[in-house]
Order: sequence, then structure tokens, then C-alpha cells
Amino acid sequence: MSTARIVIQPPSPAGGRHVHVDGENLGLAQSDMDVVEFLRRSGLPDAEPLLDDPAWVEWRGAPPHDYGGPSRSSA
Repeated sequence: MSTARIVIQPPSPAGGRHVHVDGENLGLAQSDMDVVEFLRRSGLPDAEPLLDDPAWVEWRGAPPHDYGGPSRSSA
């Protein structure tokens, strides 16, 4: 069981990941900036450096910073 306060769920089929803090769902993030904004609103104003800290954040079901959704290939 994770001791991280912030849990970023696996990507949904349409893209985006639900963000939970202390068990509360804060919303569906499409990017790191969305996660940072959700965390700011929940009282963590300097959250960006925490995203890569496993003591704070547990990324589930996909690599960190991967929000899934339609693949975007460069031409």
C-alpha cells in the first residue's frame, strides 16, 4: 500500500488521469500543469517539484507524465 499523499491513476481510455490527494478525487488531468493546478487548489502551492518525488506521488498504471489518449505522432 502506498504512503504517498498524491495518487495519479492510470490513464483513461480517452486520455487523462484522475488525481487523488488523501483519497479525494481532485479531477481529470490532461497534463502535468493540470496536476500542479489541482494541487495548488488543494493547498500545495509549490507542487511541481513533488511530481517526481515518490514520497509524495504514486503514478499508477503508466509511466509518470504519460496522460494517454490518442497518440500524437510527429510527421
